[in-house]
Amino acid sequence: MKSVFCLPIWISLLFIGNLANQLCFAQAPTQTLKGRVIDAESGQPIANAHILLQPTQPALGSQTNDQGFFKLRNIPVGRYNLAITAVGYEDTFIQEILVGAGKEVDLTIRVREGFQQLNEVVVKAARQQGASINVMSSVSARSFTIDQTKRFAAAINDPARTVRSFAGVSGNDDSNNQLIIRGNSPKGVLWRMEGIEIPNPNHFSEQGASGGGVSALSATLLSESDFLTGAFPAEYGNAMAGVFDLKLRRGNTEKREYTIQAGPLGLDLAAEGPIGKKGASYLANYRYSTLALLTKAGINLQGDAQTDFQDLAFKVYLPVKSKGTLSIWGVGGLSQIRQQQPDVIEEARSDKGVIALNYRYQVTTNAFWEAIVSFAGQKNTVEQDSPDTFAKLTQQFRNQALRATLYTNIKLDVHHTLRFGTLVNLIGYHFVDRFQSEHEPLQMRLHHQGQTALWQAYGHWKYRMSPSFTLHTGIHGLFFALNQQGRVEPRLGMRWGISPGNVLSAGFGLHSQTESLPTYLVQIPVKNGLTDAVNKDLQLPYSQHFILSYEYRPTTSYRLMIETYLQRHKAVPVGPVGTLNPYLRTFSSLNQLDGYVADSLSSTGTGRNYGIEITFERFLNAGFYFLATSSLYRSIYTAQDGVERGSRFDGRFVFNQLAGKEWKVGRHQANTFGLNVKSTWAGGNRGVPIDVDASKHQGKPVYQWAAGYADQLANYFRIDLRVSFTKNYQERTTTLSLDIQNVTNRLNQHYRSYSSTRQEVITHTQLGLIPVLNWRLEF
Repeated sequence: MKSVFCLPIWISLLFIGNLANQLCFAQAPTQTLKGRVIDAESGQPIANAHILLQPTQPALGSQTNDQGFFKLRNIPVGRYNLAITAVGYEDTFIQEILVGAGKEVDLTIRVREGFQQLNEVVVKAARQQGASINVMSSVSARSFTIDQTKRFAAAINDPARTVRSFAGVSGNDDSNNQLIIRGNSPKGVLWRMEGIEIPNPNHFSEQGASGGGVSALSATLLSESDFLTGAFPAEYGNAMAGVFDLKLRRGNTEKREYTIQAGPLGLDLAAEGPIGKKGASYLANYRYSTLALLTKAGINLQGDAQTDFQDLAFKVYLPVKSKGTLSIWGVGGLSQIRQQQPDVIEEARSDKGVIALNYRYQVTTNAFWEAIVSFAGQKNTVEQDSPDTFAKLTQQFRNQALRATLYTNIKLDVHHTLRFGTLVNLIGYHFVDRFQSEHEPLQMRLHHQGQTALWQAYGHWKYRMSPSFTLHTGIHGLFFALNQQGRVEPRLGMRWGISPGNVLSAGFGLHSQTESLPTYLVQIPVKNGLTDAVNKDLQLPYSQHFILSYEYRPTTSYRLMIETYLQRHKAVPVGPVGTLNPYLRTFSSLNQLDGYVADSLSSTGTGRNYGIEITFERFLNAGFYFLATSSLYRSIYTAQDGVERGSRFDGRFVFNQLAGKEWKVGRHQANTFGLNVKSTWAGGNRGVPIDVDASKHQGKPVYQWAAGYADQLANYFRIDLRVSFTKNYQERTTTLSLDIQNVTNRLNQHYRSYSSTRQEVITHTQLGLIPVLNWRLEF
């Protein structure tokens, strides 16, 4: 009898619970948008700034507190714009902020002080979309967002693959993310994170390379960052081609949040949240992959090999009293490839890591200084065994670096800003490169252990003469202790708003870069069986960058940019003076992808690059964007024989077209379906021609070195596609995405080799169609 009376009660409770659940999910998912407003020049927080969220009905707004913080709660998921106004500062607009249910949005908004004229403040729009975060940049610099690394077709959360869509940038290998910038070698790219140089942050990388097969950086940790392609500001040194200036975001200081992503590239886990209740936070990420799923599907990113990688990254943010902040961060990655063929077994490992401490102190409202100390290590090893011939190759490249930098930023007034600093790089190294076979004596090309140092200092003065004209002057000094070589590098930039929406910019810079350490330490036989490191007297190669740019913005969503440039390379390592070796007579380090040359070199080579770039883009607005870039260029080098030739990276042209559309779907329009497409058309890779008749006669490949890189392969063409669906629930977001690289399965030509067995030249092709399916959960 008792159960009879209980049954209606249970049914009623279940009905009420189900109804409550439906009502709960009937409500539109909401999230919190918060952030901090600071002075773009001095970093000082801006109090009492007004924040207006657009478009919302009714209007939603907030005001910053005395530390510059603001918060907007219960915002329905979607994309929004922010308008920021503050007394004495230019109005600032931030467009297309993505608000999802799974994570709170935390922004750092930089506003620029307005000019005072006739007792009135001249107010106009400040930093625009795509503009560099670094206020000291004047030309050939743009920012990229983490939203773009997730949204661009075939970017797959990789910063390097993302910027391949920008003008002047290309790649020559589908299985590698290395960058060819304005016809320069990829080894000329500098990677920085949180203000200091880091090792190449890519898996499956080789010694001396700047790229790799897979990025070791998870986009989950990154914040909006800068990418520079020429005439860098004074603070950037030891780079000739380009600079990645990456930023790590701060973990949520009020709420614990988590991210899980799974796909054929592996498992990606992230966690963040507050430490105590005084504004401290942590952020950590771990990834692991064997690439086994792709291999089983017949897709081999690294050829017929067993591959796996894992990486870890973190950042701990700790406010110190009222004027200081301390952050401890690190990035590390392990990767290996093992390949077994009938006649050879090869295993290669690439391990790297960096841990750092940043301390920043706000001295006054207009000045701050920051000290950074980091320790980095990198190891590349190759073991190659040929059982039939008893041949064995062993390569071990290990180096460690203790780096420390201290810089000061002073905003004297609305017109003048100074930034100056020093960087010390203490390097320890241990290199081994030897080869031995049954019928040949031991060849010890490199066996060296020691220490050296790289010292740098710089100063930069930014002068805002008027609201529309800014002048940059700077100087950078570099000294390399290993070969006692140094160089003083002037920098100059100008930005002139000739009329509303029209900006003319120009830049000049002298930029030098050290070669990879093994280049200086290679051992060459001299006499009586002795060897010597003959390249220690090499000079520092350098490049002079001249750039002229025009930018037109008819509205806040559209931009047309035209840039033309000339780069002149001097003191380039080439073959020794008087050499008769055909290879060394035409060798130039400007043609190297990575590694080093086990020969004597001299610093008498030259080169030049020139070209024009056109960018036309519509930034994401009303769910639609497009980006079209066109680059026409030449890359020329002169080796020891004095003959001008097209370089290995003289592709002549690159055209990129990207477009994407987002549709709001579902109840309350809270979910998003996205479609993104990209096409690339570029000049084919170049190689040295192979003399087929001579190769047949000698039974091995014989190259026509005197022809240089005259053998250009067929033009490269590829179409990529990305389809995604994002569903927002209360306090969680799921995303299912499918990236298809090379959707037409076109087999672009990669390189040529000579087959002694077939006695013919073989043309190898790049990767075909590659589908990458990912599932992502944020909560």
